[in-house]
Amino acid sequence: MKNILIIIQARMGSSRLPGKILKEVLDKPLLYFLIKRLKLVNTPNKLIIATTTSKKDDPIVEFAKNHNIDYYRGSEDDVLDRYYQTALKFDGEIIVRITADCPLMDPELVDMGIELLISRNFDYVSDNHPETYPDGYDVEVFTFNALETAWKEGKLPSEREHVTPYIWKNPNLFKLGVYKSDVDLSSFRITIDEEDDYILISKIFEAFKGNWLNIRLKDVINFLRKNPEVLKINERYIRNEGYLKSLEEDKKFLDKFGEV
Repeated sequence: MKNILIIIQARMGSSRLPGKILKEVLDKPLLYFLIKRLKLVNTPNKLIIATTTSKKDDPIVEFAKNHNIDYYRGSEDDVLDRYYQTALKFDGEIIVRITADCPLMDPELVDMGIELLISRNFDYVSDNHPETYPDGYDVEVFTFNALETAWKEGKLPSEREHVTPYIWKNPNLFKLGVYKSDVDLSSFRITIDEEDDYILISKIFEAFKGNWLNIRLKDVINFLRKNPEVLKINERYIRNEGYLKSLEEDKKFLDKFGEV
């Protein structure tokens, strides 16, 4: 079996909701819930938190130590380098990328991605190209070789900040795979980027507080469909706002340095 790393990128310095991943629900930080759910992934793996060297991320390191989870501290802005250095340190052959703003991640989706990558010998697999799952359930799985190529060749700000664009934008270089939801669920927003997201996710956890560890995506969707007033709390926000901002930075970069 290949050495599989589930790497959670985590930092406190969100511009829209600072400290969001350690905000509490049911008297526990949101990162706690994500960790517990990822530990239900069946495929043997090593779980690692990849945070930054910034002092403001010291609480994340303390969280990792208190919960006996391995961690790596790297670049704050060059997240691609942070992932690469983490994978190097922990000898990863297959990497699962999870962002810490997805506290309700479904472990079954992670297993599906890993199985697809291995069984079909893909370089990269995701459940969000195209988007058919909710925002907050994004899973990307890729080989170390693909990561290393992106690390060496990726130049644009969006490629450095968002880790995988160099891979999925180059289907001529990489063997890409995708898995889709049977029903398009992409309009659901179950991530945490804004205060309204925190309110919505808090309501979900409160609704399932006796059984939050065992609920799956279908349970969350059923709850939101039965409670449309909850669904409306964060419906005004657009998906992938951070990546769209990075594309604007790409334009400035290209204006300054020309084609890469």
